[in-house]
Amino acid sequence: MAQIKNEAAYRAALKRVEQLEELVDDDTSPMDDNALELDMLIDMIEEYEDIYYPIGKPSLVDTIKLRLYELGITQNKLAEMLGLSAARVSEIMTGKCEPTLKVGRDLSMKLGISPSIVLGVN
Repeated sequence: MAQIKNEAAYRAALKRVEQLEELVDDDTSPMDDNALELDMLIDMIEEYEDIYYPIGKPSLVDTIKLRLYELGITQNKLAEMLGLSAARVSEIMTGKCEPTLKVGRDLSMKLGISPSIVLGVN
């Protein structure tokens, strides 16, 4: 398959995708020339972005902060939920210490955080 080799080609591909999105919808046949071109360009763009604009895995602290925000929970409330002192939660949130296995399990279950993020594995 062809590749996007530089930033100018990447920008041109993005612009073309915008044009094609106006021509292709859910009712468009997958064999339509515009739909085929759109699929190819999207694959090429994704490949380029994986190389030049990779998205790293979220850290546990970042994930906890996001979940607290989403759930409208404060660090003090999290400390209560986990049965920890506010100071201990603060140490976890600043990266000064890592949660124990029990605390990690509770974070996973009570905040809905994937165990793989809590354990720092893929």
